[in-house]
Amino acid sequence: MRSPGKILTGLLIAGLGVSLLPSAALGAPPDRPVRDFGNGPERNQIAAADAALTLAATAAAPDSSWSADRRGGGYPRRTALHVYPENPADKSIKLGLVPYHAIAPKLNALQAASDRVSAEVIGRSALGRELYLVTVTAPESAAETRRQAEWRRLIEDDPVRAARDRSLARDYKAPIWINANIHGNEWEGTDGSLRLIEQLATATDAATAALLRRTRVYFTVTNNPDGRIAGTRANGAGFDVNRDHVTSSQPESRAVRAVAIDAQPLVMLDEHGYTGTTLIEPCTPPHGQNYEYDLYLPPAYGNALGMEKNVNALGLPVDIPFRDFAPGDWDDWPPVFTPMYAMYHGAIGHTVEIPLRVNNADYDALPVAELRRRAAINTSVVEATIRGTLTYTDANRASLIAGQIEQFRRGWAGEPLRDVPDGFVPGYGPEDRYQTTFPRAYVIPAGGPAAARLVDHLIAHDIRVTRASRPFTLTGRAYPAGTYVVDMHQPKRGLANAMLEAGRDISAAVPQMYDISGWSHRLLWGAPVSVVERGALPSGLRPVSTAAPTGAVPAGRGDLLLTLADAADVRALNALLAAGVPARRLPDGTVVVPSASRREAVSVATTYGVRFTTAPRGAAGVPLTRPVIAAAAAADELLVLRDLGFEVRTISTAALNAGESLDGVSALYVSAGLSYASLTPAARAEVASVGAVITRGTTGARFNAEAALLPVTAVAGRSDANGVVSVVNGRGPVGASAPPHSFVYSPLWFTGLGAGVVAEQRYAATPLVAGHWRPAEDGTGGPGAAAGQAAVVSGVSASGTAAVLFGTEPLFRAHPKGLYPQVARALFWSVTAGVPAGV
Repeated sequence: MRSPGKILTGLLIAGLGVSLLPSAALGAPPDRPVRDFGNGPERNQIAAADAALTLAATAAAPDSSWSADRRGGGYPRRTALHVYPENPADKSIKLGLVPYHAIAPKLNALQAASDRVSAEVIGRSALGRELYLVTVTAPESAAETRRQAEWRRLIEDDPVRAARDRSLARDYKAPIWINANIHGNEWEGTDGSLRLIEQLATATDAATAALLRRTRVYFTVTNNPDGRIAGTRANGAGFDVNRDHVTSSQPESRAVRAVAIDAQPLVMLDEHGYTGTTLIEPCTPPHGQNYEYDLYLPPAYGNALGMEKNVNALGLPVDIPFRDFAPGDWDDWPPVFTPMYAMYHGAIGHTVEIPLRVNNADYDALPVAELRRRAAINTSVVEATIRGTLTYTDANRASLIAGQIEQFRRGWAGEPLRDVPDGFVPGYGPEDRYQTTFPRAYVIPAGGPAAARLVDHLIAHDIRVTRASRPFTLTGRAYPAGTYVVDMHQPKRGLANAMLEAGRDISAAVPQMYDISGWSHRLLWGAPVSVVERGALPSGLRPVSTAAPTGAVPAGRGDLLLTLADAADVRALNALLAAGVPARRLPDGTVVVPSASRREAVSVATTYGVRFTTAPRGAAGVPLTRPVIAAAAAADELLVLRDLGFEVRTISTAALNAGESLDGVSALYVSAGLSYASLTPAARAEVASVGAVITRGTTGARFNAEAALLPVTAVAGRSDANGVVSVVNGRGPVGASAPPHSFVYSPLWFTGLGAGVVAEQRYAATPLVAGHWRPAEDGTGGPGAAAGQAAVVSGVSASGTAAVLFGTEPLFRAHPKGLYPQVARALFWSVTAGVPAGV
């Protein structure tokens, strides 16, 4: 559900933690080939899990073998899906809906009964459950399937030729994609999809047969089986998958990423709930400034009107945000939502919100009969919207294909975005006009793991990256051979720019935003990226399919030096520490690995892509051990801390008051779920036994004040403010080597810094680079008030506890990867602050 301002006054942020179960507890299928859309860990970004902190090189999982038209196979593609044991605890059962364990048997039966149905496994959820893709279409020979694949590639790779191809215009099957149940406790998208699959599979009328000869309909029947079973919005890792599409931290989002790329749908629906009335996009402003909005809006509005007609026929009203809501109530600005992400791959994307609430408090409070009545109506609404989309797509197939071809043609040609006149669609006006100017290219100098990670990430999203075969000079700057270039004359330039541009401050444009309004892989992912506004690109640029390896260890026999400048460096260090390597931390935060451990250093350099240099002779340092973190934190922070290789134990106020021990814990990480004031005396004594504390946000700042750690005053900015900010770094253990940009969500700053407190990082004079951050109605809490104030502070308390307080969001939704090392450096400094240096 993406709730508009008219319905909810606050932002819905999923913070639900779900305990991870062993796969055996799920009745997991035996190991067998899975067409994993997730592609495994992206190269040079391999996370060392707690159970696998070894020095053996970690091989990335093979690339996905799934393709909408894989070579050698036609349709149907019958897969005997694994049948899970019955689970009476599945939350969908109470609603009279299909539990997860019943989906595979139903799809197996439909595959056996109909030659129109193909079911495949496209990956597994965070807890290991299979993710299904169902394709419904008329049977195809292998040759016919290959021909469809050739046409689809032609549309993206050579749209000028595709526009002239008469056989494509006549015979290309229109791809339609229905994504269901991405929020686990918004159930009925799955049930409406299953109903449509069965109807299309078994219908005997000529019209259905003809429709399926002209279309392929793809259903990801449940994008979040973990949440479906548990009745949670989030997946089994505690993530809102519908906020993850340009970050790809979760297997569920990686799976649908590949559907968007490989199926290349003309139209897609993302079925959600619940808004009281059915809601069907297109959206209010602000509109994403990288969209070809003149190509998107007319068909999106036309399809919405057709879906509205079908829902009205059920006796139910419909809201179309573009038509019915105020600016900022329901926007399509960030590319984090599934339909907005799919739009960059050529789809006309819609979020659909079914009307009647059956989750959260209503799930427990309403009688079962009423819940089932509502769920039945919701399922009918899902069916009505899918049917409306099938009808619209079939009737407008030629113009939809032409629109997708034109989107990709403009990208290849490097044409500017079109000016959309007022009244282009009824109601379109100046408040809807958002667009950008594309640069000629982005240049990513090769070097460390951050650049390789970014390049691999772009390629995984179907963004084309080239590499220079020889040195070149561009706009007066010299670059060596091996430098990566993202030529913005490419079909999916909108997505490339959405990821790599700085973004825009839209604070003055709309009164509020639904969700985040600033992000930037260029500014937040740690890789140096140059923007080339115009001019000819050098010759000798060759396409790459993966970044080159980056690990390096200098020759010689001396000690080695590792700088914690990237997440990969932190993973490598924790792997060395877990293996017993006697590393030492120097005063500037760098780490010395003794020459006797050179073999282990070579191994982690290969595994993680990190680069060692030669350490100064006789450098004194503090011995390090792998820290054990007791964390009261949000799901995204827990995931990142573990991904960095730290041993993490979760704690809470209740657990500590119940007697949980902190023996063996090196540091506390506090951002959620821990109140010092609510702890018993015994629990406070347990907390005091840990000599290092890292905090984040208002909960962490409150913990600091109540525990009397650092003498500072925390000041909260406007709670819905968020975006990319400019910062000025200090010379302390955290600020040194930190990038000049950070990310905030509900920003915080610190004033009245007492004796011994160091401002590791301050907000710049003009903090906001991109996002939405306005002062509160009384004039407080805005970026002007934060300017020059401390964003991150460190110090040692009177009782000897080393503490670092973050007012920024360095781990937010596992996105700002270039900020992770700040937290790691804070942890390593805090656990060694009182240890004397040795040699």
